[in-house]
Amino acid sequence: MLNSSGSFGKRNIGMIARNPSFLVSEQVDLNTRAARSRTRSRSRTRHRRPLQRSYDKQITVLVVVLFTAGLASLTAAYYFYATTFGRSTTVRPLDALVLPGAADSMYTQATLPVASSKRLSVSASDNFLAYLPHSGFHNQRIALENALVLARILNRTLLLPPIRLGLPLSYAPFDELYRLSANASKATLEYCQDVTLYRIDTPPECEEYSHIPWEWLVDLTNIRSEQRFLEGWNFTDAWLADELGISADDIFYLKDTSRNEYSFQDFFSLEPPARKFFQSVNIGALARRPERLIQIGTLFGSSRLHFNSTANYNLRKHVREQMAFNNPHLARAADAIRDDLGGSYLGVHLRIGDGVFEWNAPEIVRLAWWKLLHLALGLSDEEILALEQQLFPEDPEPEPPSFKADIPALRTPHPPLPPFPADARPSSSRISCRAPVHKSPHLKRFNAPVFISTDAESPAFNPLLFRFTRSFPCTFFLEDFPDSVSSLGELNSPVDGVPLGPYLMPFLDAMVVGQAWQFVGTEHSTFSTFVADVLWRTYHGFEIVQRG
Repeated sequence: MLNSSGSFGKRNIGMIARNPSFLVSEQVDLNTRAARSRTRSRSRTRHRRPLQRSYDKQITVLVVVLFTAGLASLTAAYYFYATTFGRSTTVRPLDALVLPGAADSMYTQATLPVASSKRLSVSASDNFLAYLPHSGFHNQRIALENALVLARILNRTLLLPPIRLGLPLSYAPFDELYRLSANASKATLEYCQDVTLYRIDTPPECEEYSHIPWEWLVDLTNIRSEQRFLEGWNFTDAWLADELGISADDIFYLKDTSRNEYSFQDFFSLEPPARKFFQSVNIGALARRPERLIQIGTLFGSSRLHFNSTANYNLRKHVREQMAFNNPHLARAADAIRDDLGGSYLGVHLRIGDGVFEWNAPEIVRLAWWKLLHLALGLSDEEILALEQQLFPEDPEPEPPSFKADIPALRTPHPPLPPFPADARPSSSRISCRAPVHKSPHLKRFNAPVFISTDAESPAFNPLLFRFTRSFPCTFFLEDFPDSVSSLGELNSPVDGVPLGPYLMPFLDAMVVGQAWQFVGTEHSTFSTFVADVLWRTYHGFEIVQRG
């Protein structure tokens, strides 16, 4: 029972954690062996010399001492394990959270009290759910969608963090991300609102990142009428204690060590997760946690919530429908650009400025160009190949790119679009096409206005984008509409006073490209997926696409 160093082995601690009766069986076994030893000892004692008898007594005392010490070590180890890991630390879901009956109907649809105002009254009986957002805006948006759905099913009030714009807070394991989040508050930087947007000596803390409330950007009125959420959490234990009266021993932590560690499902299964996640947390078992706060790490991932319940599936769809941008300042600027483009135009999003997207930029641009010619102009592969050789003779003879079927979009078809106007042209005298329009009859359809949203620097002069500017003489970028953009430079964050102008350009880009007659995006880009699934369909009155 004791290892070679005299300490209690890790293997035995694990056996105790799995089966506390191990203590009893081990004690019985030791008693039996000790009894047998004493019987054998008596049969030989009469033949031993007195010195040997004295030695045997010493050995007996030593055995008793070691047995007592071992039993004490067993008891202490079991107590330490139970008290240390029994409540507020990370519990591995496959051991503690996957329980039979997880699909109980009481957890598939939750009815929450309606919040009468934005400032909720908090009582000692209220229970909460919190999570740690990270990365860029669309990763934060997906995490928020999952958090709202999970909080609703668990019948808990969601602690709602603000949107972080600008320099992203990258994912890190739970403890580190919790600390970084607590140190990222800008509540003391009110002086940033006095800094002019275009000053050269802008303090770095005023321009690296900023925060805005979610309701500044999207309309959460419908969601607020159906469930409770509370703004203002600053990711500190002190705030939880002061504002909500939650102590450290009344928090259940589900700590992740990688971004794909946990998924959440509303059904019971002994099978390992079928998706990219390592472990599955059963929502029904999670709902039975007695702690006032369930604190989760990352919730990013469109497939993190795995539902069999139709009610839960529809709830997630309802939440995602509310994520369309609804800020009046952005809406006015986007509508002005749309009108300048003539109302009917084609939209493209090209993410080619960072990471794997930058490495694959030529392929990304060519694939988007082919898709646009297929979907918007209705050209065949043969026609596009011939045109490609005519417009880009310096390129090697190409093969048609392969298109991956978008299964979720195919499962959610939309009504046919009205015919694209053959005479679509920019309608504003403030903008003009970059090159003379095509005169050849077979190229006239390429005179249609095209708005490209991209993270490429100086897109009008980026050689990768010549494929579009050479094909479509009326290609435009956000920088071509300075009047509409300038109005956003006067806005400051209501949270920390930081000028918002530079941070709002991606939102404006998305709203303009989302109103296009047809939209083509970049595969694996959360920006493109959001525009295609939510913004474009919402602006056109179609049902959104739900992934996951």
